[in-house]
Formats: sequence, C-alpha cells, structure tokens
Amino acid sequence: MGQLVVRNLENSVKSQLQRRAKQHGRSMEEEVRDILRNAVNEHEVPSAGLGSEIASLFAKAGLTSDIPELRGNEIRPPDFES
Repeated sequence: MGQLVVRNLENSVKSQLQRRAKQHGRSMEEEVRDILRNAVNEHEVPSAGLGSEIASLFAKAGLTSDIPELRGNEIRPPDFES
C-alpha cells in the first residue's frame, strides 16, 4: 500500500475532517482514505466542446432556426462612429 503526506493543510480543513471522521465513527486517516477513494471512483462525464456546452445552456430559449456558423469569417471590431 502506498502512503501520502499532505503538507500545509489549513487548520480549519483538518478540524472539519476530524469532525467528519467522528460523525462516521472512524479515524481521520480512514475518513481521508474514504474521501479519496470516492473522489477517484466518480464517473466523469466526458466534456463536450465549448460550442456544444453553450448550445445546451440555450437549448430551451425558444430559437427555432439554426444560428449560422462563424468559422472562416473575418473578425472586425465594431464601428462606434456610425
């Protein structure tokens, strides 16, 4: 079994871990092992591309037509003089 040393842990975090371990009836070391086990065993949802993420945010906004893709268009700064 491997070992892990965590340095520079805030006192408040240590206190919270001690409280949490006491609530679960185990040592702080076992509590930390359980937290780490759960963290690495969580199933990560694969991230979609940025465009897909933005589209999902506005999926229920009521747009009925497609928004044209901007890829390949020249980017020009706005003209505030007009």
